[in-house]
Amino acid sequence: MSGGLGEWIVLGSMIFTAGGLHAQTQADMNQDACAQYKKADQLLNQTYSQVLKDYAKDPEFLTKFKQAQRAWVAFRDAHLAARFPKTNKQAEYGSSYPTCRCAILTELTQQRTKELKIWADGIPEGDVCNGSVKTATREGAFPTQASRPSGSCARQSSEL
Repeated sequence: MSGGLGEWIVLGSMIFTAGGLHAQTQADMNQDACAQYKKADQLLNQTYSQVLKDYAKDPEFLTKFKQAQRAWVAFRDAHLAARFPKTNKQAEYGSSYPTCRCAILTELTQQRTKELKIWADGIPEGDVCNGSVKTATREGAFPTQASRPSGSCARQSSEL
């Protein structure tokens, strides 16, 4: 190895894994991160569709729910724009920008999916703050306390 800049860049992009040395280019990392986002987005869309189906007989809820989802998409996009505000992203943030962008989108999307799953799964009977959320009707359908929003009345009362 002559030690040229190109060789050092290649060495710098190698990742050590438990299985041994694994070379992964920035393009591979970008692709992997964006594939994770695509999976998270598909799950979000499935969950959203499930809520639309489950609440099809409540047009007032559906109007508000769709409005909330559009607002979340606007928030997601604005959040990303604030995180990476420069016009020329590649020049300003480097070749890892696509990886970072997709990682942030994945995190935001997974969080939103958790929020929507409350409507899809339902909540235990007796939660006085359930609002539009259906009551879970089958065993094991209750969301875990960790997945419940922190403002849930049932959770607050049990912590007092």
